[in-house]
Amino acid sequence: MSETPPNTLQYRFDGPEDAPVLILGPSLGTTWHMWDRQIPELTKQWRVFRFDLPGHGGAPAHPAASVADLATRLLATLEGLGVHRFGYAGCALGGAVGIELALRHPERLASLALIAASPRFGTADEFRQRGVIVRTNGLDPIARSAPERWFTGGFAAAQPAITEWAVQMVRTTDPGCYIAACEALASFDVRAGLGSVGVPTLVLVGSEDQVTGPAEARTLVAGIPDARLAVVPGASHLVPVEQPAAVTDLLVRHFSTAWQPLPENATGHVVLPAAAAPAAPVAVAPQPAPVAAIAPAAAPPQTQGAPDTYDAGIKVRREVLGDAHVDRILEQTDAFSEDFQELVTRYAWGEVWDRPGLDRRTRSCVTLTALVAGGHLDELAVHTRAALRNGLTPDEIKEVLLQAAVYCGVPAASRAFRVAQQVVREETTPPE
Repeated sequence: MSETPPNTLQYRFDGPEDAPVLILGPSLGTTWHMWDRQIPELTKQWRVFRFDLPGHGGAPAHPAASVADLATRLLATLEGLGVHRFGYAGCALGGAVGIELALRHPERLASLALIAASPRFGTADEFRQRGVIVRTNGLDPIARSAPERWFTGGFAAAQPAITEWAVQMVRTTDPGCYIAACEALASFDVRAGLGSVGVPTLVLVGSEDQVTGPAEARTLVAGIPDARLAVVPGASHLVPVEQPAAVTDLLVRHFSTAWQPLPENATGHVVLPAAAAPAAPVAVAPQPAPVAAIAPAAAPPQTQGAPDTYDAGIKVRREVLGDAHVDRILEQTDAFSEDFQELVTRYAWGEVWDRPGLDRRTRSCVTLTALVAGGHLDELAVHTRAALRNGLTPDEIKEVLLQAAVYCGVPAASRAFRVAQQVVREETTPPE
């Protein structure tokens, strides 16, 4: 843990000192312990840096006036440690800090993950009203309502220890710093600047998040040129806590494959000094690993000099259908079927699915409808899984099938519902 002057942030390190630095930013009302369940896996590849917001987790109560102020304090902290380039993942307010870094200091970022984030968090009045509540009544009303905002009802009921931990995190926050953070979020609006975010970005959201949910996530994906969407079923706002296995897997995959190299004239980060022994983490109850719906939301941007359509096609095919399915198909391919598989990969996946005119969510909607009309139930199961990967929620898949029932016939839709229902259950039910 650091000593914390007013212009810096309280922090801790985990992981090898010579590894690339990956920063994890917290949500409003939380501490760095919200990331405890991600640390064992992430530290296999990265030197993980976590920080507390002012007045959170025992950090000195030096209120920050804006998200830009928080980003400036973070950079000042990193400068003092010799960290010049890093990956960044942030949840909610921590995600806003990540967007600010990408817009103001893009040379510092190798890759970005935005979790439960938004280019504009509700309305300014909502957060200012929350500040009024804290000024009038203290943090207890906010703390008592935190589980409802952060977790699904089933999780809160099944995990009382984690729920109480969340309440206590908020209760022990400095009220003045909490109010300042609300004001910072009230004034945060980067919708017009999203097109300037120039680093590979994962946008991750819980399917049940009622605070900054899938709609806000899709706004980010639509605005950021190189952004992909990942939807985690059965999770609400504090998705790294509620579904830690899914979030860990998504972060590892994103930062392992989308780490932008340094420009030739850049210096990178220097070897870090040894950090002090970290504080003991909050104990949290074990839980089963979830099944995540992983979704690249839009086709990758076109590059100069079109790549070979087979290479592009196999990449898109794996992203949409999953490695296991594609590997199984390729293993079954022989001399008789290889020309057909090459045709499908080049034409369907390398040319049509990779076109920029429609995002992958829309292409999944079209594909499901066509498969219902044709009665292709085996392919419907495959593409229902693909639709979940592409960011469609189970409710949205249901709406597609209801629409298909009107135009393709009730018997066809009835069969389709049985197939899709089974797939959705398999993909969204955590293992026992």
